[in-house]
Amino acid sequence: MKIEYATQEDYQFIIERDKHINGLLIRSKIREHEIFILRDQNQEIGWMRYGHFWDNIPFMNMIWIDEDYRGRGFGKEVVLHWEELMRQRGFKLVMTSTLSNEDAQHFYRKLGYRDSGCLLLEDEPLEVILVKKL
Repeated sequence: MKIEYATQEDYQFIIERDKHINGLLIRSKIREHEIFILRDQNQEIGWMRYGHFWDNIPFMNMIWIDEDYRGRGFGKEVVLHWEELMRQRGFKLVMTSTLSNEDAQHFYRKLGYRDSGCLLLEDEPLEVILVKKL
């Protein structure tokens, strides 16, 4: 698998799958190098996007791996790649979150993330906030 910064050529692949973000924000995140595209043999298979909590703590917003490629370690690989990049940039802490009814919380805990709090929005499952010291 290859991990690269997404480019405008990857926009269509992302927008067709990412229903959690406005298309204009995807373009902005691509320009700011806040989306990684995952490729297997030059085929797009997923992405990871991030931002910054309180404008200074890297926050992984979303990982997406196409169904046919799940369970092969690609998610773990992109998370570790991102963490190393954040470490190189001088960050000491990273964050992410997941809904309490999603299995992703177990994935993050296996990678060393620890529960740090939660957010409860009306008519939504509990959002679990996870952090990891780098």
